[in-house]
Amino acid sequence: MKLVLLSGGSGKRLWPLSNDSRSKQFLKVLENPAGEPESMVQRVWRQLQETGMADSSYLATGRSQVEMIQSQLGHDVPIIVEPARRDTFPAIALTAAYLYSVAGVSPAETVAILPVDPYVEASFFQAVAQLEQTMQDSGANLALIGVVPEHASEKYGYIIPTSAEAGPGGYMQVSHFQEKPERKQAEELISRNALWNCGVFAFRLGYLLDILQRKGLPLNYEELQKQYKLLASISFDYEVVEKEENIVVQPYDGFWKDLGTWNTLTEEMTSNHVGKGFVTADSEGTCLINELDIPITVIGAKDLIIAASPDGILVTHKAESPRIKEVLKAFEQRPMYEERRWGHYKVIDYVKYDEGNEVLTKRIFISEGKNISYQLHHKRSEIWTIVSGEASIVLNEKMHNVKAGDVVRIPQGTKHAILAVTDMEFIEVQTGSELVEEDNIRITLNWEDIELQQFIS
Repeated sequence: MKLVLLSGGSGKRLWPLSNDSRSKQFLKVLENPAGEPESMVQRVWRQLQETGMADSSYLATGRSQVEMIQSQLGHDVPIIVEPARRDTFPAIALTAAYLYSVAGVSPAETVAILPVDPYVEASFFQAVAQLEQTMQDSGANLALIGVVPEHASEKYGYIIPTSAEAGPGGYMQVSHFQEKPERKQAEELISRNALWNCGVFAFRLGYLLDILQRKGLPLNYEELQKQYKLLASISFDYEVVEKEENIVVQPYDGFWKDLGTWNTLTEEMTSNHVGKGFVTADSEGTCLINELDIPITVIGAKDLIIAASPDGILVTHKAESPRIKEVLKAFEQRPMYEERRWGHYKVIDYVKYDEGNEVLTKRIFISEGKNISYQLHHKRSEIWTIVSGEASIVLNEKMHNVKAGDVVRIPQGTKHAILAVTDMEFIEVQTGSELVEEDNIRITLNWEDIELQQFIS
């Protein structure tokens, strides 16, 4: 069986720590067994390694999250890349094409899909592994996992089975689904043995390939990438699951939690205080998460969540925190903090002047031995002030060594790259008519190729 973790999300529900490039699954607010900070995606991947399932697992994500995944999980993790952010049906369709045409997976193989951020115990992944046997025994086209509800929640969708109990094979036929009901309806559904829909399901690869063929879509990964915009931007639930009649569900009666809102996430944090600041003892139930370099002091404030990052500051009562996505619906800004394969950066300041000129200031950290790609910009110039550490830089095929206190000027159109000899930081000031990611004209990525360019010239 192949496992595919879907990594997406717009980054609004855990704002301001999450943004369009750093969704909730990348926030290092949990703690691993060694007592070190850990993100949700790192926790899930560690659990897959511990249960022996990582070798048959893939991550499916958009381009904007690839470097974040590599930063947290390493470069050996197999990633299936969407050319643009769509919904779950296009993402899973592209995944099927990749498994078939690139990875060489048989159409008879079972594929299990699950979110990248479930907060679960090891027994959950044992239940996921059982889906393969359930598919064989039931002859169903889809096999789901349904969590036995702890209470009548309005936050989750429900799976309603046709019977009261699972049969000898540990599964039940599915009658229908109900999306996020009111509390009274949720209570009625639970009385009918309904289960929480945790977004985990399995199918034979050939089942989805047949759906693509019926839609006239290619089974080749590269070809489907080119036609990706032709796929309906619709969830897999709406496009496939709710149209399918032959579905079974495996009840799961273990620990499962969706850490999708601030109030649920903070319940699983080992400390109510992360980052600079102070929380008084009489601030009962209050959590402070501060990524800024300035301290935040909380005095006598109960049941609040205070979160601060370069993207903004949030102060909310815990019970009201799920409203943030609705409140920020029309709010758009560039990410002010990003993790990359080489390190991370934080936006310090951004100004757009009346005459149209823009100035963006970043503090950039590069890990020892890592490099930023050899690139140039048509619409901006840059000035780098080295703050700490040592590095090698290439400017138009000429190599230079720099250290703390050095200043590097990079005029518009200059080819440039930097390799951290030690861990290093520098301040980058961009000035130009349009400071956008599309103006990063990458020439080559690997430092060996950059050195070769210098040699050839």
